[in-house]
Amino acid sequence: MASTRALAREIAAHTAPVAAALIRRMLWRGLGMSLPMEAHRIGSRGIFTRSSSSDAAQGVTAFLEKRATHFSDRMSRDMPGFFP
Repeated sequence: MASTRALAREIAAHTAPVAAALIRRMLWRGLGMSLPMEAHRIGSRGIFTRSSSSDAAQGVTAFLEKRATHFSDRMSRDMPGFFP
């Protein structure tokens, strides 16, 4: 149990806040979808939209430079408009 929580903390510390919020919303909203294709379409749009964000560039740069990330996108202004 302790190792699971430690892993969860590590993942949360290295995940962009906007991406984490979008994933949470997609998971909760996906529970009510009748077809898997609905979830796939929304997930694909989310990946496409977030892959061109400044957080995505920051994540790649930080990985290549072997340093901590500094995500600048905020949920209040950078959430994709297609998925409120």
